[in-house]
Amino acid sequence: MMMRLKIGIVFLIAFVGSFAQHPTPSAELLSRRYQSGEQLNYLMNARNNDRRYQVQLMAVVKKLANGQFVEEYAYTDLIVDGVSQPLTAASREFRQIVTLTGDAPFKFPDLSKVQPTLIGPITDLLTFYADLFLATRAGRLREPGDRFLFPSPSVSSWADGTRVLMGEGAIDFDIRLTGLDSSRGVATLLVKHVPPTTPKVKFPAEWMRERIADVPNNWIQVRRTANAYVGAAGKETFDVELKISLSNGEILSATMDNLVEAVARECRDVALSDCSEPRPHRTVRRIEMSRGNSER
Repeated sequence: MMMRLKIGIVFLIAFVGSFAQHPTPSAELLSRRYQSGEQLNYLMNARNNDRRYQVQLMAVVKKLANGQFVEEYAYTDLIVDGVSQPLTAASREFRQIVTLTGDAPFKFPDLSKVQPTLIGPITDLLTFYADLFLATRAGRLREPGDRFLFPSPSVSSWADGTRVLMGEGAIDFDIRLTGLDSSRGVATLLVKHVPPTTPKVKFPAEWMRERIADVPNNWIQVRRTANAYVGAAGKETFDVELKISLSNGEILSATMDNLVEAVARECRDVALSDCSEPRPHRTVRRIEMSRGNSER
């Protein structure tokens, strides 16, 4: 599903970039005020069904030649299922540039240069920054309880044409300011990634249209195995909660709950017409990112 994130965010930030030139109350409230040399440290913990990972994230704020401030992230101390994973030279040298200023929160990185176990942490970080960028650019959040719905302009795809023949997801963004604690200097955002009323995903087989939950299916996948094709369809949601500093707009902590509720069938043909009985297909992911000490 990492490719889904890549394509979805590329379309999204291109669309949201048009808001960057028009400050909104959200941008004023949650404005990121950078200082060159500022350091940020986070610990990220994640669970993907029974699989777990932990990684340290360290960023330095830099000022580019054009005057824009960015955060440059490096990753260290990766642990997967309780076992330390030594980073390759390419993974140690990898740097992810993100920003909460300008026209887009990042350029999507070349993930072919890092080891596969690091792709999850990288793309989870990008989800947090994309959500905060969208919240500050596209809506009007002033007081707790304020909310707006941002319909996604695209259907995301994570098909690679080899192992995953089809993979599509459609989500809208329900963005809310749920808390504003002036005494602690913290704002709380909830970004719910929700199925659209009419998802525009393509269903390669009619059985995939049958609702799995209380809304039309917004997630489909067709995967090739050694001897068959596995088709799955259902509902995907994300709930992202962000704690934001009111003094400088940095992320203090972030959590993401990602749920896929679907059914899958093993089929003899790529048209998914000669298939086994459906079986439940459920993915539960929980990501937690907490800040260590920040230095200036």
